[in-house]
Amino acid sequence: MSNTPHQLAEEFPEHVGKIRHLREVDGHFHRITDEYDAVNRAIHRAETDIEPTDDFRMADMRKERMRLKDEIFGMLTRFEAADELP
Repeated sequence: MSNTPHQLAEEFPEHVGKIRHLREVDGHFHRITDEYDAVNRAIHRAETDIEPTDDFRMADMRKERMRLKDEIFGMLTRFEAADELP
């Protein structure tokens, strides 16, 4: 298991510009990316034993990170599809 944080720019390198833009113009997108960053930091702190946690909490945090990542990706692809409309 890697102790490297899963930064959004590394997870979606092809969408870095869209992530920045949507964070500026879409309040919901900004909020869920902030939530993703907070959960991601908590997971990293737990994995590196800075703030240890039990396995159940770790599993819950990882599920939440994945849920947020899926929602973020969905918004990015909808934004991309809207850009392609005539």
